Amino acid sequence: MREFRNDAGLSQEQLAELAGVHWTFVSQVERGLRNINLHNLLKFADGLGVNPAKLVDGLRPPSDD
Repeated sequence: MREFRNDAGLSQEQLAELAGVHWTFVSQVERGLRNINLHNLLKFADGLGVNPAKLVDGLRPPSDD
């Protein structure tokens, strides 16, 4: 998500406002500290102006180690 945010020239605060979430949530998601649900994924995609599929393309599920 950080890559798309940077490409859009947005700060975390700006993306948070566009997506309707708190800026600390954006920071935590970008740092891998928080998982997001489908609802928030759609909010972020809308705020970034991208297809939601782009935000998950290439991601792999965590291992069960």
